[in-house]
Amino acid sequence: MKLTSPLAAFGLVGALLLTAGCSGATNTGGTGRAADASRLRLDPTTPKAAGAPGTVNWLLEDEPDSLDLDTQGTSAGRTVLSNVCERLYQLRPDMSVRPWLATKATRPDPTTLVLSLRRDVTFHDGSKLTADDVLWSLKRHADPDMEQSDEFASVKKMAKTGDHEVTITFKRPDALFTKALAGDAGIVYHRDGVERAGEDFGTPGQGDACSGPYALARWKSGDSLAIRAYDGYWGAKPRTDEVVFRWATDTALVNALTTGAADGAYTETPNTAAALRGKRGLDEYYGPSTATLTLIPTDRGGLTDPRIRKALSLALDRSGIAKSGYGGLVQPWATPVGSGAWGYQKPVFAAAQKKLATNVPARPDADDIAEAKRLVKAAGEPDGPVVIGTDSSQGRTVVASAVRAALQRIGLQGQIKTVPTAQFEEFYSDPRARAEIDVLAGDWYISKSDPLGFYDNGLSDSPNNWVGYRSRAYDAKVAQALRTLDDGKRAKLAVDIQRRFTDAAVWIPLAQVPSILVIDDKLTGPPASMAYLYYPWAADLGTKARGDKAPGDKADAPKAKG
Repeated sequence: MKLTSPLAAFGLVGALLLTAGCSGATNTGGTGRAADASRLRLDPTTPKAAGAPGTVNWLLEDEPDSLDLDTQGTSAGRTVLSNVCERLYQLRPDMSVRPWLATKATRPDPTTLVLSLRRDVTFHDGSKLTADDVLWSLKRHADPDMEQSDEFASVKKMAKTGDHEVTITFKRPDALFTKALAGDAGIVYHRDGVERAGEDFGTPGQGDACSGPYALARWKSGDSLAIRAYDGYWGAKPRTDEVVFRWATDTALVNALTTGAADGAYTETPNTAAALRGKRGLDEYYGPSTATLTLIPTDRGGLTDPRIRKALSLALDRSGIAKSGYGGLVQPWATPVGSGAWGYQKPVFAAAQKKLATNVPARPDADDIAEAKRLVKAAGEPDGPVVIGTDSSQGRTVVASAVRAALQRIGLQGQIKTVPTAQFEEFYSDPRARAEIDVLAGDWYISKSDPLGFYDNGLSDSPNNWVGYRSRAYDAKVAQALRTLDDGKRAKLAVDIQRRFTDAAVWIPLAQVPSILVIDDKLTGPPASMAYLYYPWAADLGTKARGDKAPGDKADAPKAKG
């Protein structure tokens, strides 16, 4: 899944800022110093809350297009609905997955999954959650016109097999299906509520048809959206009674948080977090995410030879990119998927990342440059300069300049092609749009906490395999791993697949991008990890215990041992 930068207009938060009495722009320079990326520590959680704050004002970087994630799945919508809608499985703050609305999952054989359902759940209109609602929801998600339909490609049949039981039969074993059920493919809707709203479901003025700890209270398009704690919730009572969402980006978001007009936000861009770093009255937490910055080569010609791609990777100054482009709030990284994907077998994936990092330097030394030049000589120089596609955002501009500098270090020419942001987004989806570039300064994330959820991008027939990498052995390994239900065995296969992808430099990793939570220093509790997109983070949000200390400058905290 592609990670995109938010484009909401600055003016949407104007009413919020006026309410706070803000006059004039606030300095967005933060502390004036970059964090040390090599010392950035990622923690999935924040300290547990002790008190209840009543109402909290929260910022999104966009107004949701829709609150029907089957038709419009955006980060803004997920940030709201993770508190409102529940899933059959739940993604935890540590990025592990467990059954949720399904109390138990059994596998009589590798192609059968039996889900036993909770019996004490009600939707926000008071109706009981039933196996019929679960089956209907799964079939809705699987509809070819819906965004989650690809998650059901291996499903042969779904049926109600008991009053509180649904059975899913697969064409072949599917190791990632339960991970998908912790995402949008596992949301359970009240069928009557969705059908009653018809095509208006998910729009302002409609109910939510969900069962989570919060219910949608109101949505005034262009102004605000609010959720309120649901009194009939089957689980633990949320600490915060109400969360009011408004939206802003860049300067407006920084101003609102700095002046106290807003109490918190999950920032989608490290540059925004860098501007807020060290601001009085705010705490900043960094958590694991699956997101990365990456270079995505095309088949135009300049980087079609894997030796040239490897040479470029060896010559890149990833530490410089992190510091100059992102305030030190991204980490040089050796793989194209972040550590938030390590939802199981973490030591295995951490060891593999460390091993690969020896050939993907944070900052190249003389030996790296010598090896890169040797690879270029063996491959032969490309015809003409390598064209680097970017937009004018600070981070991507720094990446593009770093790529050009790396090419120059190894005797090659680079040319930067800068396009408007709207046109830049077309590079991801339209081969015609990228016909004039050799490599994209891109970013990416996956919704599943399993690295294997990324590596289908290297399959011979993948639409995201722009450079045309072809390997029967790779394709076979991916197919084998996707059928492997045992976590330990699948992790070993995923590590092997990761090595093959990286050795071929199908994509060239630059840095992992953490999930970043900025919050009033009197509040605490929600996860810092990317789980906030699927986990009910607001239910954990509350006030600090008296005497609790601020987290300190976690970006410069000592490295953990081990």
